[in-house]
Amino acid sequence: MPGREPRNTSTMTLADHLREVRRRAVRSGLAVLVGVVVGYLVSDQILDVLRAPIEALAESRNASLNFDSVSAAFDLKMRIAFFAGLALASPVWLHQLFGFFLPGLTRRERRFTLGFLAAALPLFIAGCLTGLALFPHVVELLAGFTPADDSTVLVASYYVDFVMKLVLAVGVAFVLPVFVVLLNFAGVLPGASVVRSWRVVVIGIVLFSALATPSADLMSMFLLAVPMCALFAAAALIAVLHDRAVARRNAAAALVNDPPAPIPTAVSDDLVAAH
Repeated sequence: MPGREPRNTSTMTLADHLREVRRRAVRSGLAVLVGVVVGYLVSDQILDVLRAPIEALAESRNASLNFDSVSAAFDLKMRIAFFAGLALASPVWLHQLFGFFLPGLTRRERRFTLGFLAAALPLFIAGCLTGLALFPHVVELLAGFTPADDSTVLVASYYVDFVMKLVLAVGVAFVLPVFVVLLNFAGVLPGASVVRSWRVVVIGIVLFSALATPSADLMSMFLLAVPMCALFAAAALIAVLHDRAVARRNAAAALVNDPPAPIPTAVSDDLVAAH
């Protein structure tokens, strides 16, 4: 097809593909295993960070983190180690994953894929760090609904799962503008539609920020809402500029493929005679 780069023409048998999958899987597995060992060694420090909001609550009410079975403490330690291992080994297994798929993509597809990753990964990391900074406020708000005469007893496994889901949710929220740009580049979402929806998006961002930052002051909410609004505005601008560039290319291609019809000779002679 004209204008489309051919895919990698090097032939690999099914056995070659299986060997490559096994080789990359072994490398990824070893990296995750090393990450899990490191995560296990620092799991107590990670749990101390997660326990800090509960200790702050314990100063004003009866609040504690509890383990509901004999093996619950060990299970939680292994869960934290596994999550930490996946995060620490992510550069290795992401490299192995895309190293397997990228050779089968065209140059244009590789450029879009690498561009998406270059934008999405830093934003996801920034969102997760923001979620870690915000989760104590969320715990304080939700635990504040407990009557002062009652105790706040938090099951450790459920509590850690809640914090992990909150951190991931904020991380994904930061990546959503990249998906908007990706859909626009794929021709699914026009830039004009993105711009028209700005009111709904801003209201959604403000509501999300208000729920994720339930502190007494508004500064925390703005610290989350302003970057998300700025990311959406940047995505809308990129989408509009991309649509204009595509429209210009299409107009130029239309002129090349269908040039204006020449003026008939008789008509041109009449025009010359008239002048």
